[in-house]
Amino acid sequence: MPSSPVHDPVRHVLVLGGTTEARRLAAALAEEPGVRVTSSLAGRVAAPRLPAGEVRIGGFGGPEGLARWLREHAVDALIDATHPFADTISFHAARAAATAHVPLLALRRPGWGARPGDVWHPVPSLTAAAAALPALGSRIFLTTGRMGLAHFAHLTDLWFLVRSVDAPEPPHPPRMTTVLDRGPFTLDGERELLRRHRIDVLVTKDSGAAATAPKLAAAREAGVPVVVVQRPPVPEGVPVADEPGAALDWVRASLG
Repeated sequence: MPSSPVHDPVRHVLVLGGTTEARRLAAALAEEPGVRVTSSLAGRVAAPRLPAGEVRIGGFGGPEGLARWLREHAVDALIDATHPFADTISFHAARAAATAHVPLLALRRPGWGARPGDVWHPVPSLTAAAAALPALGSRIFLTTGRMGLAHFAHLTDLWFLVRSVDAPEPPHPPRMTTVLDRGPFTLDGERELLRRHRIDVLVTKDSGAAATAPKLAAAREAGVPVVVVQRPPVPEGVPVADEPGAALDWVRASLG
């Protein structure tokens, strides 16, 4: 009597994402034989760009909830491909992966580096960025996202141009104009924003994204100082890949 064919088990990979790199990795994993990919999005953007494969939206309920989800859904590998400044979920992922005994990788695109002509003021936090602004200028292009505007709400003497994907909610600076837009942005467009709004300071996080880098070139050309909020560290002991191809290689090695 002929034996039944043996099928390799499907391995489940959970990608904590929302970034461009997360979507690229999910697309590659969806084409990988014997791999099931689920992407988890935080749900902070009203109309997110959905990746390939399965998608869940919303939080897990802290590291304990994430560890429980990993076990209940038989996750074989976890990729933290969140925004470089989403440090809370990154530390939750590290704790959950250790609890559930699931291998974890952080996917982080490289940060930006200052170039000749740049006038950068590195700071460790949004609070420090706000403290630095009064000495640098009065018309601020704030590109740190809508979630951190409360750090600048007390700066009543400064005027802010705020760019975000969705409309911000209070608390935020009282003198503020909002531009709702999503990258990629062009150098010509960024030059025009700086010129039209007479911007004399740019504030950004070191996200490292190519889609938003033209603002740095525009500021360099115009001699506009840039307050750069530095990244939080990746949790200790978590390996890091700097692009989706390297993350895919790690998944293949981890799943055997």
